[in-house]
Amino acid sequence: MKFSEQWLRELVNPAIDTQGLVDQVTMAGLEVDEVEPVAKAFSGVVVGEILTAEQHPDADKLQVCQVTDGTETFQVVCGAPNARAGLKTAFATLGAELPTPDGTVFKIKKAKLRQVESFGMLCAEDELGIADNHAGIMELPADAPVGTCLRDYLNLNDQVIDVDLTPNRGDCLSIIGLAREVGVLNKAPVADVPDTETAPVIDDTFPVTLAAPEDCPRYVGRVIRNINPLAETPVWMQQRLERSGIRCIDPVVDVTNYVLLEFGQPMHAFDLDKLSGGINVRRAEQGEKLVLLDGQEIELNADTLVIADANGPVAMAGIMGGEPTSVTDATQHIFLESAFFNPISIAGRARSYGLHTDSSHRFERGVDWQLQVRAVNRATQLLLDIVGGEAGPVIETVETEALPANRQVRLRQSKIDAMLSFAMPATEVEEILTRLGMIVEPSAVAGEWLVSVPSYRFDIALEVDLIEELARVYGYNNLPVRTPTASLPLKSDDETQAKIGTLRRSLVAMGYQEAITYSFIEAGLQKQFDDQYEALALANPISAEMAVMRTTLWPGLTKALQYNQNRQQSRVRLFETGQRFLAEADTVVQENVLAGLISGKRQPEGWQATKDVVDFFDLKGDVENLLALAGAKGEFTFVADRHVALHPGQTARIEKQGETVGFMGALHPNLIKSLDLDGPVYLFEIRLQPLLRGVLPRYQEISKFPESRRDLAVVVDEQVAFEQVRALASENAGSYLKQITLFDVYQGQGIDPGRKSLALGLTWQHPSRTLNDEEINSAVDAIVSALASTVGASLRE
Repeated sequence: MKFSEQWLRELVNPAIDTQGLVDQVTMAGLEVDEVEPVAKAFSGVVVGEILTAEQHPDADKLQVCQVTDGTETFQVVCGAPNARAGLKTAFATLGAELPTPDGTVFKIKKAKLRQVESFGMLCAEDELGIADNHAGIMELPADAPVGTCLRDYLNLNDQVIDVDLTPNRGDCLSIIGLAREVGVLNKAPVADVPDTETAPVIDDTFPVTLAAPEDCPRYVGRVIRNINPLAETPVWMQQRLERSGIRCIDPVVDVTNYVLLEFGQPMHAFDLDKLSGGINVRRAEQGEKLVLLDGQEIELNADTLVIADANGPVAMAGIMGGEPTSVTDATQHIFLESAFFNPISIAGRARSYGLHTDSSHRFERGVDWQLQVRAVNRATQLLLDIVGGEAGPVIETVETEALPANRQVRLRQSKIDAMLSFAMPATEVEEILTRLGMIVEPSAVAGEWLVSVPSYRFDIALEVDLIEELARVYGYNNLPVRTPTASLPLKSDDETQAKIGTLRRSLVAMGYQEAITYSFIEAGLQKQFDDQYEALALANPISAEMAVMRTTLWPGLTKALQYNQNRQQSRVRLFETGQRFLAEADTVVQENVLAGLISGKRQPEGWQATKDVVDFFDLKGDVENLLALAGAKGEFTFVADRHVALHPGQTARIEKQGETVGFMGALHPNLIKSLDLDGPVYLFEIRLQPLLRGVLPRYQEISKFPESRRDLAVVVDEQVAFEQVRALASENAGSYLKQITLFDVYQGQGIDPGRKSLALGLTWQHPSRTLNDEEINSAVDAIVSALASTVGASLRE
């Protein structure tokens, strides 16, 4: 919010300079973005009056003017097209110093233009650093006192301060609110705006109905007839509006804007003759249209609160008025409105139409719900002084039950001491809160207060809010500096749990790079990757490509692969840890998973590298390395399965003790084609919780005795998985079996169709002695017998 320092100091004038005021306000939480002088430094410029203006004898675009400063008359040559007799303007006398764009000073001296002497200069606004206007010399009001210093007449010895308020401090979106804050910080008295009630001189009213009282519980209106539409806004009001960043339009609109700046209460004035039937505050009907004051026609949504008459909407409540009922130069009768709108009903509505107004900015943050009648009285007084007219009675329509409740908050001295780390005196607590406009009453409990919060402080509802106010006003820089102490016991390291950092480092060591993709993806792509879970749709997505929450990390990784391949990256290895979002019953399960992807050549380019591309077993090897990190690799198994996103013949379900924990395999050819990828592509995804959960490492003494090895070649049906063969061999090999290695798989000549040969290397080792041949042969016979009876295996001839 921008405001004039002079205007503020009319209400509260602490004994500090501009910089001190700015620093103080900033330290109190109202950050000052910028301080700018109203005008650049100049001197020797007064209000002058052009007595005569005659054509220059030797120049078509120059005039020779006779200008008076109230005591003397001077001849001045001027080239401005608007120079004319009777005009009062800015007159720079001889010796005056004017600013220049490069920061230097230009001194006015006697000059001669086309052989005609000139004793001074008539100035445009940009030549004085007041504004950018250079269409002509300044035109001052007819009642401007000739000879008066221009800086004094226009109050140019002023600063414009721009405060960036946080959303919770809507009470400071007014000059009164800022003055109240400065007064509190400096323990200085604050002059209040007189609360004058204008007695009605006519009985005219305009009916008001609240069809949506929960959105608008209070609506105040007043009829004013027979105003002077040709009246002009006083210079002092124009200055304050312009210095606050508001353009002057006409006296009626200017007054409503002035009250908005003064009290923080948005107001609106309708042309009474353009209203029909009565005012009805209601929700819009879907598709209703309204032409706004800026000329834009909008189609209203059903959740938008409107001010309507018998013919339809005439304004968007709390946002902007409509053009058909606006005040114009021909308006003679007006209807003033001042309302309280529930912030929830206004929040976000302006943005949904691409709008942002001073009114919506305030109503979204909360307006004092007890201010409406006072604002109408203040606006009435200003209007009658400026445009005249006859005022009717103030009509207030209110739904008391829908108004905000008066708030009372319990405050404890012990809580203050704990949070501020020092014992603030009780007298200081009461004084600060009282200066903030609160009513402080001792509680029945010693060391406690009951604090009644004023209606303009929407942001105070809890005890901590009051303590924050105490710290803010007392001064953050005045609070004691204390080193926090805390008990920091060492947390035990669970050795049965692997660390996510260990997984990441392992994958990086295997040549992967970590990716971070969006948690929301395109709905169609999601269905291609997961047909088991229905994706959660976002209520307000950024775009159609980010409309649903992911149930798997694969879509994001494949899009990352696509991005890289489109930029000539032929070898890609990516992994990501993140959450997937699964809808189960009435809840959303957010599950942490680890996913990875490989594509391209098996080895990086090099003079020793082969040109082989990755295959299923490259990915399986990487996954097995991850499964081994927690020391529980033996608890995981790979089972052939099907998945909508994976190749039907190259898909494995990863299980841990019978529980499905993930999938891996080749990306489905249809997906490779639809995503325009260079295949093949292999992916895995594993739930993190079972992956990280391992076993406690235990020391086992290394045997000093030799190993014994036997090789077996067994023939089984090609559908039989090695895992089943390995499990049977391990179960029947005795307790001293150390390792089973599959070192050959063969199908072809000498093997029946539909069968395959698996060559197993079996290693035994006893911890305290050498195993004899009888023990080994017995174990081998047990293995062969178990394989034959369970999976129909036979020894290869």
